[in-house]
Amino acid sequence: MTKILNVNNLGKSYTSGSKKLTVLEDISFEVDEGATFAIVGPSGSGKTTLLGLCAGLDEPDTGTVFLCGTEINTLDEDQRAQLRNQKVGFIFQNFQLLPTLTALENVTVPLELQGDKNARKFGLELLEKVGLADRSHHYPSQLSGGEQQRVALARAFSNKPSILFADEPTGNLDAETGEKVIELLFDLNKEAGTTLIIVTHDYDLASRTQRILKLRGGKIMSDQLMSAL
Repeated sequence: MTKILNVNNLGKSYTSGSKKLTVLEDISFEVDEGATFAIVGPSGSGKTTLLGLCAGLDEPDTGTVFLCGTEINTLDEDQRAQLRNQKVGFIFQNFQLLPTLTALENVTVPLELQGDKNARKFGLELLEKVGLADRSHHYPSQLSGGEQQRVALARAFSNKPSILFADEPTGNLDAETGEKVIELLFDLNKEAGTTLIIVTHDYDLASRTQRILKLRGGKIMSDQLMSAL
């Protein structure tokens, strides 16, 4: 099985005044291509920092990250951005839609950056899959939180990513709406064959994945296959 993500001896610290805060320490794991994978732990355990390092949004102090076969530590900021645009999808807790763009325009941004001439057609297809074909011309302010996250879902899959990072994807949604978003996320992911990495404090959500990595205090506490849970 091809490894789409290799994390080796990762460490990250921040300095606050005279104090040094270690956020992650000696983190190592691998993720198979096409797998579903959850990173769980309490607030402050380093989950979101780890996701940022894995996706090349931040740089580690120690260790290496290979994403889609590329050692991202060796890339400059522009090269990392290009890799993300071509290979990576994101879903964030706070949706991060562009307020001045319609739902359709938000979805097609990654495709437009790649010069895809079929961006509009594919964007509409994705909005239909998330049940928002009739809301394509609405702006984020005209959509509910659940609708905004469904637009974000469509956007995440628009560039046909090899790997998708979801950071607390239901964190700002009520339970019923969150459940619908998660069902869509797993359905779209299965259809696309994308590797899915979810950062969450929700163990019910994590238990839907094939493997759970548990962090506490910036260290790996456990790394479990679901069959072993």
